[in-house]
Amino acid sequence: MRVAIVGGTGFIGGYLVDELLRAGHQPVVLVRPGSGAKVRQPDRCVLVPGDVSSAENLTTLLDGCDAVIYNVGILREFPRQGITFENTHYNGLVATLDAAQARGVSRLLLMSANGATRPGTPYQETKKRAEDHARESGMDVTIFRPSVVFGDPRGTNEIASQLYNDVIRLPLPAIAFYPGSFPSEKRIRMSPVHVEDLAAAFVNALPDRSTFEKIYELGGAETLTWREMLERVAAAVDRKKWILPMPVSLMWCAALLFDRLPFFPVTRDQLTMLAESNVAGANHLRKLIGRRPRSMEAAELQYLRRRVANA
Repeated sequence: MRVAIVGGTGFIGGYLVDELLRAGHQPVVLVRPGSGAKVRQPDRCVLVPGDVSSAENLTTLLDGCDAVIYNVGILREFPRQGITFENTHYNGLVATLDAAQARGVSRLLLMSANGATRPGTPYQETKKRAEDHARESGMDVTIFRPSVVFGDPRGTNEIASQLYNDVIRLPLPAIAFYPGSFPSEKRIRMSPVHVEDLAAAFVNALPDRSTFEKIYELGGAETLTWREMLERVAAAVDRKKWILPMPVSLMWCAALLFDRLPFFPVTRDQLTMLAESNVAGANHLRKLIGRRPRSMEAAELQYLRRRVANA
């Protein structure tokens, strides 16, 4: 199949390209100016310069394609640069589907997010509105809602690398956030998904008609607390860390003052979603990839050791 990818140059997008090629498909990648070097195996892909703000670029991208993957998402807005949840998650998806339908492309795989809902944070709401628009489009749609995604970032960033950079690497105690008033009341929990498992789920679903009109909440092999994730990352790089509990509400107060500044690591909305946890079962992912998903354990975090060695 000839498969258009919007969002094919980032962390997950690179793995989608690799998996499509492995399965014998032809990726057609929309490449923003300055992102050409980020394309995986560019000699085996069709590259279309442009971005989702251009109807002409999208028409060129989708010409002759059998399917489209919309894999665009941001965690933080930069409105002065035109980078907003509304433009990235929703308007871009609407423009892509308009171009796809004009070119007779009926198959859509949509990367959404676990916890997409209305009402919610702007991130959650725009993800959910994109889902609703896709489902109402009349196309053959499959929607994926993964929990947090980990794996070798290959020059980009992901959850384990971020935890190492922002927490484990620093000569300070690590912070284990918790919602509520007391650490024992409730714990933040996540179900980390390995990026190669996620890419395999997308590509395996591509020709499978039984996945049409389905929404898949995807969790990895196990669910971990925030503290356990910190411990896994620290163990992977042979670091011993003193871990202190801290209520999310305290960090939220700091974000109230500083989250509009680029240097501050998290926003209030991100902390709100963190407190809600990000848990999904492994059954859907196991069924889609035909095996047990990978765990966030030392053997799967060796890329962190390479990061430390090259620092």
